[in-house]
Amino acid sequence: MRIAIDAMGGDHAPDEIIKGALEARDLLDTDDELILIGMQEDIENCLSSVNASPDRIRIVHAPEVIGMNEVPVESLRKKRKSSIAIMARMATRQETEAVVSAGNTGACVAACQLRMRNLEGVIRPGIAVILPTVGGPVTMCDVGANISCKPINLYQYAVMSSVYSRQMLGIDSPRVGLMSIGEEDVKGNDLVKKTRDLLKSDPDLNYVGNLEGRGIFDGTCDVAICEGFVGNVVLKLTESLVGMLFSAVKQELVARSTDLAMQFKPVMTEIYKKYDYHEYGGAPLLGVNGTVFICHGSSKSRTIKNAILASRKFHMNKINSRITEFLKNSTLRPNGA
Repeated sequence: MRIAIDAMGGDHAPDEIIKGALEARDLLDTDDELILIGMQEDIENCLSSVNASPDRIRIVHAPEVIGMNEVPVESLRKKRKSSIAIMARMATRQETEAVVSAGNTGACVAACQLRMRNLEGVIRPGIAVILPTVGGPVTMCDVGANISCKPINLYQYAVMSSVYSRQMLGIDSPRVGLMSIGEEDVKGNDLVKKTRDLLKSDPDLNYVGNLEGRGIFDGTCDVAICEGFVGNVVLKLTESLVGMLFSAVKQELVARSTDLAMQFKPVMTEIYKKYDYHEYGGAPLLGVNGTVFICHGSSKSRTIKNAILASRKFHMNKINSRITEFLKNSTLRPNGA
């Protein structure tokens, strides 16, 4: 299997991206190939600095880079030779089976959707992220691909996320919750109420009702559905809150006793690792006709390594075929409901 990686994407590119690719290579099959896309000289220098073997590594030169704060569509139009643009074209030409990027999320979504198109029956793709919780991993979709949703979009996010949760996380019958401002059916805006009716009407979905924000972490659901604006706010708030809590606990322990802090360090390290999003790698762009994993801009080598491994599992488990089959058999057709 061939996996293309945007070597220039992210706050720590290319060093951490390439380091993650090398770490993943050691865990892949011997016939798998990693394709590093970016400025060739920079990539070669990075590989040389760590004395990396070129085995199963191929470099594709991309002379341009789309910055993290550039306007997605405009930057893609101006920078046709950027690593993100070339990565998407390679997927379209079937020169790679999966793509991974920690670069500009908007540009990555736009490029992949434009070049690769959507799966049959899918109206708009969504980014699904895994949130580690005490009750197990929760898949939340969408977290930023689509901020102007219709009910049918949210319904399809529920379908795609359920398939993903079942096949990738091993949850037999994922419980689907719809994010709202209250658990009662009367709560929520027009979008939530109409989406609720669609979810309730599909017997193949394990819909458990409206979901308040706290429901993500208290074991109420396995899949949380929302529009991209809400999902992105929840995701960023969660990341910040987790970091703040660990920092606060650390400061309190150190203030009380250095010895006490050192005794708790192994426990804190283990807990942080257990609930660290880096362990799950990137977030799949569900609904595009291909395998696309989008990583956090601050991704380190561990994130990239896990994203590469996850993209391989996604492709080998035929997630897209299962999504297409589910939608094909569904009584709910894309009619703009």
